[in-house]
Amino acid sequence: MTAYGVFSTPQDDMPRIGFLDDDGWVLDLRSAGADGALGDANDLVQAPSLNPLLAAGHDAWSDVAAAVEAVAARRDRALLDPAALTMHLPFVVGDYVDFYSSIEHATNLGLILRPDGEPLLDNWRHMPVGYHGRAGTVVVSGTPVRRPWGQTRPTEGDSPNFGPTRMLDFELEVAFVTGDGPPLATPIPTVAAERHIFGLVLVNDWSARDLQSWEYQPLGPFLAKSFQTSVAPWVVPVSALIDHRVAGPMQTPLPLPHLRSPEPRNLDVHLEVHLRTARMVEAGEPHAPIASTNLSGMYWSLAQQLAHLTSNGATVRAGDLCASGTVSGSTPGSEGSLMERTWRGTRPITLPNGEIRRFLEDGDEVRMTGRSGVIDFGSVVGRVWE
Repeated sequence: MTAYGVFSTPQDDMPRIGFLDDDGWVLDLRSAGADGALGDANDLVQAPSLNPLLAAGHDAWSDVAAAVEAVAARRDRALLDPAALTMHLPFVVGDYVDFYSSIEHATNLGLILRPDGEPLLDNWRHMPVGYHGRAGTVVVSGTPVRRPWGQTRPTEGDSPNFGPTRMLDFELEVAFVTGDGPPLATPIPTVAAERHIFGLVLVNDWSARDLQSWEYQPLGPFLAKSFQTSVAPWVVPVSALIDHRVAGPMQTPLPLPHLRSPEPRNLDVHLEVHLRTARMVEAGEPHAPIASTNLSGMYWSLAQQLAHLTSNGATVRAGDLCASGTVSGSTPGSEGSLMERTWRGTRPITLPNGEIRRFLEDGDEVRMTGRSGVIDFGSVVGRVWE
């Protein structure tokens, strides 16, 4: 199994659920279920979003997966070219949480923002730090990204400035999408977390670094992050990734008992970031690769993130989106943001056509991709405009 998404066609603008197979073709599940081929699974894939399927729970996910794979394998139905489809947000987002789970990313930001202090704050190695984002500004890949306005740090003795960000950045992330969790005040242990995680999706958590550096103390990210978050149109079921588990980094000190997770706790997903400027578009030049990394290196796993989120009794609902935080590695070129890649603009990168980038400029298009073996996560794309 590869992924589920929601699409419409030029002939029919009604959104419906599709299944992306390993060969890159899309099976229309609304049509496939019309003659009963999907059996009892049919009712869960007739909606214009994945939410009814997400709410059905773990056992139903397995039943639907088996039915869909059986129909797709028969190859007796018309398959669609994804390039000819209009993709939609695959589920209605409930709550949105963004974690901060890469130790390389957290260390880099600490060194940049607090060069004379400890890179990691005291709590970082004890829990998956995160913040609540804004679900209403989560959009599907391809939605243009408008440069946000906000306050930036004043010069000495002056009032803050208000205007468009000049330090617009991307963040390469992978998020998990949940089904319904247990009742209020019922934590989810790490060993049961994946019964409540339906699948994974690529995320670009756009960030305005100059706004962020002025507003983030004492309560953390707010307007610098809430203006837009882009997600890929395809959700890869966790069940398809069982054979792609790998051991995570050693956790020191050992997490508290409720956050301990059996190994292998991480997933091997290769991630890349590509950039195409307006000048490259005019010249017919392709996107240029600017970062390459892997989800396997995340310090805190998906299960640990969900366990921490619910450890105080908070609930999760079908369609909640929980992002990993920026995925960065330890080698040059593996940084998942320009903030790190250019060291806050002090080490600009040079693109193949000679253009220089410290942060994103108008007309820049960012494309992120993910792959785990033959499983394609698709891409999440956004182009900047002012």
